[in-house]
Amino acid sequence: MPLTEKQQERYSRHLILQEVGPEGQEKLLHAKVLVIGTGGLGSPNSLYLTAAGVGTVGIVDADVVDSSNLQRQIAHSTKDLDRPKVESAAEKMRALNPDVEVKPYKLYINAKNINEIIREYDFVIDGSDNFATKFLVNDACVLAGIPYSHGGILRFKGQTMTVLPGQTACYRCSFREPPPNPVGCSRAGILGAVAGMLGTIQAAEALKFITGAGTLLTNTLLTFDAATMDFRKVPLKKRSDCPVCGENPTICTLEVHAKAAGDSLP
Repeated sequence: MPLTEKQQERYSRHLILQEVGPEGQEKLLHAKVLVIGTGGLGSPNSLYLTAAGVGTVGIVDADVVDSSNLQRQIAHSTKDLDRPKVESAAEKMRALNPDVEVKPYKLYINAKNINEIIREYDFVIDGSDNFATKFLVNDACVLAGIPYSHGGILRFKGQTMTVLPGQTACYRCSFREPPPNPVGCSRAGILGAVAGMLGTIQAAEALKFITGAGTLLTNTLLTFDAATMDFRKVPLKKRSDCPVCGENPTICTLEVHAKAAGDSLP
């Protein structure tokens, strides 16, 4: 279907971009992106995906809005306290752009349900706040062949990379397993705007993947320190001995994640 007159006006700044144009906007309107977590990272990237006209945006989160979230999680406001985050975020997203179908999943993502959820989507954004989920998302997306964006933030710092399964380095190529004693934002703190900086970069990666514009952050770990505004690109290499995407993988199912959580897969 050609863009309507209202859509041409709404997305006019995309349409005049040579790298996007009407064809790219139509791709966005037919695309499906899943955002895991509607907190510091998920808030900005879900809003920007919605504003861009991504046809279907799924949002996954089991938590409710807490007052400590409001310093950085811009999809929520004071009136949303104690409300499920996916409901709060979905309300803002639907108000922002009626073109977009918002699909909220009020649940904890785990080894039992992740495959059923991600298989409906073209691209996944990891906005989770713990290492167990980050490794689960990486392994599930690699095994399912679904491209995704990794993101992590702490204090003044952020890091992100984009993974194209079977083609580029994955998260486990550089980080084999979760650290033994991780420190999260609840203990170490986070400058609120840092979440917005990284979440927006992740949204840009998703839009670039869908439209084919620009160069993705593949085989590259982008890191930044907002305290000094130093940005760095660290080259990554797809490892032949990677346990999930290497030549002789040892992680061929998500059983390892289920066992770690004390669950069993069907």
